Amino acid sequence: MTPRTTDWWRHAAIYQVYPRSFADGNGDGIGDLAGVRSRLDYLKALGIEAIWFSPWYLTPMADAGYDVTDFRRIDPRFGTLAEAEKVIDEAHERSIRIIVDVVPNHVSNEHAWFTAALKSVPGSPERDLFWFRDGRGAQGELPPNDWQSIFGGPAWTRVDDGQWYLHLFAPEQPDLNWRNPLVRAEYEDVLRFWFDRGVDGIRIDSAAMCSKDPALPDYDHSTFPDPHPYVDLDANHEIYRGWRAVADSYAEPRALIGEVWLADPARFALYLRPDEMHTAFNFDFLGCSWDAPSLRACIDQTLAAHAGVGAPSTWVLSNHDVTRHVTRYGRPDTSTAAGIRQYNPLVDEDLGRRRARATALLTMALPGAVYIYQGEELGLPEVEDIPADRRDDPIYHRTGGTDPGRDGCRVPLPWSGHQEPYGFSPADATDRPWLPQPASWAHLSVAAQQNDPASMLHFYRSALALRAAHPALGDGPLHWLPSPDGVLAFTRGTDFTCVVNLSGTPVDLPEHQELLLSSHPLNGTQLPGEASAWLRTTVPDNS
Repeated sequence: MTPRTTDWWRHAAIYQVYPRSFADGNGDGIGDLAGVRSRLDYLKALGIEAIWFSPWYLTPMADAGYDVTDFRRIDPRFGTLAEAEKVIDEAHERSIRIIVDVVPNHVSNEHAWFTAALKSVPGSPERDLFWFRDGRGAQGELPPNDWQSIFGGPAWTRVDDGQWYLHLFAPEQPDLNWRNPLVRAEYEDVLRFWFDRGVDGIRIDSAAMCSKDPALPDYDHSTFPDPHPYVDLDANHEIYRGWRAVADSYAEPRALIGEVWLADPARFALYLRPDEMHTAFNFDFLGCSWDAPSLRACIDQTLAAHAGVGAPSTWVLSNHDVTRHVTRYGRPDTSTAAGIRQYNPLVDEDLGRRRARATALLTMALPGAVYIYQGEELGLPEVEDIPADRRDDPIYHRTGGTDPGRDGCRVPLPWSGHQEPYGFSPADATDRPWLPQPASWAHLSVAAQQNDPASMLHFYRSALALRAAHPALGDGPLHWLPSPDGVLAFTRGTDFTCVVNLSGTPVDLPEHQELLLSSHPLNGTQLPGEASAWLRTTVPDNS
């Protein structure tokens, strides 16, 4: 493979594959590695430079694969280790890098370590790999503290001998004790296992949550002072310094990419110091509203925080955990402040898709790397009417349905045809897709958009091709231009300008030599409302 640069993570266009929902090769209704291999040419033609795979490891699927039983085995629903190695090799043949997900905060309750811990006694070395504690109350009948699960309900479950174990997510996901050196050694070996097979990077799930205050104090969100008892403890940094040493030990260093949800940009930046992670996801941008001052403030804050540690920024609009941005941008409240997920029938999908096109050009023009969630390039909306008996997400079930969960952004992709399974599964498949696909998706399939120059798919291909070809895009500086209210305009390099009109009225474009691409047709020389454009603004110096 001939990379554009060895530090590809600083500029790459990276595509997230959620394996269960990308492509089903064997007809069982579940996406798999055979399906991925059959679609690698599609991804190459799209113009992406790397693929991030959500977990493909052995799992009981209590939380869609984020409950891992064995990091060195591929779940049979997805295929085999040999097939994973073929995916890596065949992607590399197409100059596509591979990133895999590693989940350090917890494992599955069916992991060999946890089953051994359940068979052992309180205080044993087996239990010290997790957070087993005696309960409170006269008979130990109360949890050790008042921590609540991110998925709803208590963060503690009692076992047969009376002790309790901690799970910040589902009960099937016991938290690991990162103070135990065996945990650290095991995960560093897992990194080597995948790096040795050619994996180019690791995405680190819930990266800021591994360490816990050993005193396990109660936590009142309204009054508890810093530091938080289980988010962003300083002990996390020692973990990732060890991981960075592993990544840097290879002739071509591997990348560490953190899922770091933190409100404080200074604390966020600490994870990106030169001896820790290479990059981390920019969730402030993902949740920012359709509003010019808010977006500019978010961009400025992001660039400033990363500049202080010499790390590249990342830009992302959707992922497997949040409402798809076509739907979010079509709501009255376009931020995630109203809830990452919500029941809200007020959606103008056409408006949302128009805004999604505009912000696609914004994200691809910003300095750093850009992440594309599968189906984003098709303009897929959130699926909000999944029947209760078809829902899979533990968030939905643990909250009694008060939180719709994440199934709506995980619905299998439509590839072709006019009805379910839309080419997601082979034509002779007998099993329906694991989540239902809407009857209205025929016009959103890859086949329906393939040759339509006005389609979202064609638009994404054009934007990614221009981004890859232009030397000023990707990593590098940005310079803001004066602009009217509701408009963002900036230059990259000497001859590239991006203009985003977030207002509802047309605006004059700056003087330019060529329109490279626009998210919506121009009104003469004006950029319409809720649209964006890329311009060549000076004659390149060819001397």
